[in-house]
Amino acid sequence: MNDPYIQELFAERIGGRLYGKSTAIYKFEKIKRAKRAALAANPGAEIIDMGVGEPDEMAFPEVVAELHKAASKPANRGYADNGDSVLKESAARYMDRVCGVPGIDPETEVLHSIGSKAALSILPAAFINPGDYALMTTPGYPVFGTHSKYYGGLVHNLPLTDAGGFLPDLDSIPADVLKRAKVLVLNYPNNPTGASATPAFFARVVDFARRNKIIVIHDAAYAALVFEGKPLSFLATPGAKEVGVELHSCSKTFNMTGWRCGFVTGNPLLVKAYGDVKDNTDSGQFLGIQHAAAYCFDHPEITEKIAAKYSRRMTALVETLKKAGFNARKPAGSFFLYVKAPKAGVNSRGQRMEFKSAEDVSQWLITEKLISTVPWDDAGSYLRFSVTFMAKDQADEQRVLAEVGQRLSGTQFEF
Repeated sequence: MNDPYIQELFAERIGGRLYGKSTAIYKFEKIKRAKRAALAANPGAEIIDMGVGEPDEMAFPEVVAELHKAASKPANRGYADNGDSVLKESAARYMDRVCGVPGIDPETEVLHSIGSKAALSILPAAFINPGDYALMTTPGYPVFGTHSKYYGGLVHNLPLTDAGGFLPDLDSIPADVLKRAKVLVLNYPNNPTGASATPAFFARVVDFARRNKIIVIHDAAYAALVFEGKPLSFLATPGAKEVGVELHSCSKTFNMTGWRCGFVTGNPLLVKAYGDVKDNTDSGQFLGIQHAAAYCFDHPEITEKIAAKYSRRMTALVETLKKAGFNARKPAGSFFLYVKAPKAGVNSRGQRMEFKSAEDVSQWLITEKLISTVPWDDAGSYLRFSVTFMAKDQADEQRVLAEVGQRLSGTQFEF
C-alpha cells in the first residue's frame, strides 16, 4: 500500500516526488531482460556472455587459505576502521615493486578502500561544493560523477574517441567550466575502451592539474592487467603525487571482485581527507580480507598468470571478430575489447537489418545470435566484449570462441 506523504519526501538528488515513477530501463537491465527472453525462446541453448565485467574464476587457493588463517585470529574479529599496518605496508611495497613508485609512506600515503567503487563514492564529499565541476570521461565509470551531483556539483564529460586514442582532450574544456573545476577523474587501462595511457599523457595531466589547480584521481583498477611490459602508474609521473591520488583494487587483478578491498594512495593530504570522510562512512573492511589482500599485493605473480590468460583469450577474440568483419585491435591491457558497432547487417537469406545504435546491435546479438555484449553510445556507437566469458579450460575457450565465430559468420556487417 502506498502512503501518499512518503512520495513527497524523497531527496531531489534521486528524483524527489517523482522517485520510483520513471519507466526508463537501465542499459544493464535491458541486457538482463533480453537474455531471459532469449533463453525462454531457445530452451536449453547456450548464451555466450561476453559482457561480463568481472573475472570468471575464483581467487587463487593460496589467497583463500590466507583469508582462512586471518579469519581464525581473534584479534581480527572487531571493527577495522581505517585499517592496520599490514595492508598499508604491502601496498607501499606493491607500488614500488610493480608500479615503479618508490618511497610511498604506508602511514600517511596509503589507506584501504572497500573496493574502488566505495572510494569513488566517498571522495566527492571531500572536494565537491555546490557549483563545482568534476571532469569525467565518457564513456566511463560514473560513480564519482553521480556522487558529485548528490552534493550539488556538476559534471563535464570529456569524450573518448578513436581519433584521440581514447584519451581525453584536456584543451577542449570551456574556460568557464575549467574555472570551476575541482577534480579530473581518469581510468587507465580504461573501462570500457581497453585503451592505455602513456607517460607523455600523464605528464600533460600533471602540468594541466598544476596550471589549473585541479586534483587528479586515477582509478587504476586494471593497471596491472597488461599484456606486455610493466604496469603504468599515474604516480610514477614526476610531480603526480603533488596533485593527486591513485586507486588500486584486488577485484580485477586478483579475481577478488566480491571481496571488496583495495587502497587509495598518493598525496598525503588528499589521502587524509579521504580517510576522514571514510571514518564517518563505514567501519572498515574485515581485517581478514585486508590481510588476504596484503598477501596478494606481495605476490604480483598471481596477476601475471591472470593477465597471461586474458592476453591469450584477447588474441583469439580479436581474430574471431576480424573474420566477422569487425575492426578489432588487441588492447595493451584490461579485459575489454571495444569495437565499432555495425550500422547494418545482411543475413544469409539476404535480409537487411538497420541498426540505429550500439544498443540496437547488442539487443539483436542477444536475441538472434545468443551473444551478450555491452553497448556504448556515449561517444560514437561501440560494443564492449569481455574476455572474462565462462570457460573451463583452454580447450573450452577455443570452443566458445569458435562458436562465436560460427554464430556471426552468417551475417555481412556494414560499418
